[in-house]
Amino acid sequence: MGHLLGYARVSTTDQDAQLQLDALSAAGCYRIFTDTASGALESRPELDKLLDQIRPGDTLVVWRLDRLGRSIRHLINHMDALQQRGIEFKSLQESIDTSSSGGRLVFNIFASLAEFERDLIRERTNAGLQAARARGRTGGRPASLSPDKLRTAKRLYEQRDMTVTQIGEVLGVSRSTVYRALGKAKKNQL
Repeated sequence: MGHLLGYARVSTTDQDAQLQLDALSAAGCYRIFTDTASGALESRPELDKLLDQIRPGDTLVVWRLDRLGRSIRHLINHMDALQQRGIEFKSLQESIDTSSSGGRLVFNIFASLAEFERDLIRERTNAGLQAARARGRTGGRPASLSPDKLRTAKRLYEQRDMTVTQIGEVLGVSRSTVYRALGKAKKNQL
């Protein structure tokens, strides 16, 4: 039987750290890692430490699902990674325990819902692009190189005095953008 490692996360405005710590201790966690989130892009050094120390056969325990993942997709990515490493997952509030058949069922339902959501988004995106094309519009972001910059890029490229990287630096774009633009221009001339 592996160890139970607890993970708690609180925001700077959230004062429920003790509640989580007490619940994780009561659940039998021998070690608890706690992150304090601040800002939109969360850095989670304690979660990284936990993931580095946890071993196959161990169980990662959280007080509630939202302590581990910001969205169902994010949560499922974490849980998939744990599963691949032979690590179980347990959420106290939702009574999810992937070491039990019922817990695995709930996890698989979550995964199916997330996949269904991705498929719906993909279908809506494709339908929107088709409708836009039918109205004569194409999808995607605008080209990085304006027609003037593209002419300059072609002229500099044909002179062979500069590398593609140098041309990109002069025009303020990446080397791959220059290559892509020159390739499209060449294709359109054929």
